[in-house]
Amino acid sequence: MREAESPYLLFLGDARDELSIKGATGVRIWRPDKARAQIRLAGCNQDLGLPDMTTREAADAGCRTMLVGVANAGGFIPDHWSTTIIEALEAGLDVMAGMHTRLADIPAIAEAARRHGRTLHDVRQSTREFSVGKGTPRSGRRLLTVGTDSSLGKMFTSLAIEREMHDRGMKATFRATGQSGIFIAGSGIAVDGVVADFISGAVEWLAPANDPDHWDIIEGQGSLFHPSFAGVSLGLLHGAQAEALVMCHEPTRAHMRGLPGRSLPPLRHCIEANERMARLTAPDARVVAISINTSAFAEEEAHREIATTAAEHDLPCGDPVRHGAAFIVDALAP
Repeated sequence: MREAESPYLLFLGDARDELSIKGATGVRIWRPDKARAQIRLAGCNQDLGLPDMTTREAADAGCRTMLVGVANAGGFIPDHWSTTIIEALEAGLDVMAGMHTRLADIPAIAEAARRHGRTLHDVRQSTREFSVGKGTPRSGRRLLTVGTDSSLGKMFTSLAIEREMHDRGMKATFRATGQSGIFIAGSGIAVDGVVADFISGAVEWLAPANDPDHWDIIEGQGSLFHPSFAGVSLGLLHGAQAEALVMCHEPTRAHMRGLPGRSLPPLRHCIEANERMARLTAPDARVVAISINTSAFAEEEAHREIATTAAEHDLPCGDPVRHGAAFIVDALAP
């Protein structure tokens, strides 16, 4: 399937919190040249600061694809979203989504796309088959972001690292492993849509052997300590064979995402577990830095949290989105 054409109309649906529009937000921040307008339904309280347009207005303004950049529990497409998706197809836009429910499996949407000659991009379901992982050493350098929980900044940290490396003239490629990252990168594998036996093999395919001085920056998913997503996190660790791990953490979390009553693991335990699991296929793997999501802190509080965490764990620490990822790239072995 051909890559979705930009610029995009970003569909925010009726989103009520910023985490649910991570896909659209990522495109807005990291690929702003692709984001031209937004469309919101009744009840939406999120705003990306783009012009609000109807599907017809967006098509007239030069948009080529409507990106369904909002996710919900269960990853399905509600009926009231379908109406707007069909309107976008009728207006001459392609539609891209990363839901568990495929656009092409909804009869009314599939028929509208056929009738108007438009393309549906379902990025969560891979169209190729993968081998099981082998753990065979391969050339090139790889870094994987890992975390104490899900949805706390692994993708944004990865993208900040890639940007810092490019600014330094280094060879680096962001490898997307979730639908939001694919929206940004234009390619990748949504590993939560891969059959469990083949996750590590899919990651080996995504980040293959490369030049000795080339870095693959692999987007992490979930957490080894999250009962819902630990399997995907482990498959990523084994398939990435990353020499460098960056631990991502959000210190204000009252509990693990979606699991009230289950607290986040201590950072030290998470660092030790990720290093131990990674060393099955990358014997020298180590956590090189800690990425702290300080979005809930004022500037002075953020610096205080960063300094405390760095001292406690004797590791470089910072917020790569807020202050840049130089501290991470500096920590990598030459």
